[in-house]
Amino acid sequence: MPSKEKRDQLLAHHKLAKGPYPYEALTFVHAGFGHASKSALSAGGQLATDDRHLSGQQLCLGLMEFAIDQYGMMAPVVLKRWNVQRTDDFGQIVFALIELGALSKSPNDSIEDFRSVFDFAEVFSQDRLRKHILGSRNSTGGSESRTGHQMGSNG
Repeated sequence: MPSKEKRDQLLAHHKLAKGPYPYEALTFVHAGFGHASKSALSAGGQLATDDRHLSGQQLCLGLMEFAIDQYGMMAPVVLKRWNVQRTDDFGQIVFALIELGALSKSPNDSIEDFRSVFDFAEVFSQDRLRKHILGSRNSTGGSESRTGHQMGSNG
């Protein structure tokens, strides 16, 4: 969860931006960055450019996992309530956060990196959610839960 100061800053910026995504969607993506970074490293993948940079695809996949970890079977309902129904929406939120100074990007990053990374209907189907949740419980012995960590902010 972002600090109160960062939360207030994001809220103020969001009110100014008046985008289609509620404040909760912005804080979810911001907090989900840390989870996505850890997932990319633990999966044996390499982070692009430096240890704090993710590709659009890596971030989308990490945000999908973060949503399931945080909201379980309700993940697609929560995301839909926030007007997040495609990976393109993740990209719009990421680039809004970049514009607000909460995240940074490399010169090669593009909103196109988030286009159609996966199909929400497929990855958030009830069957896939059950398998993902049961697989997570089996791999952690059912007693641990993964939590996301906030990424360091710019400025």
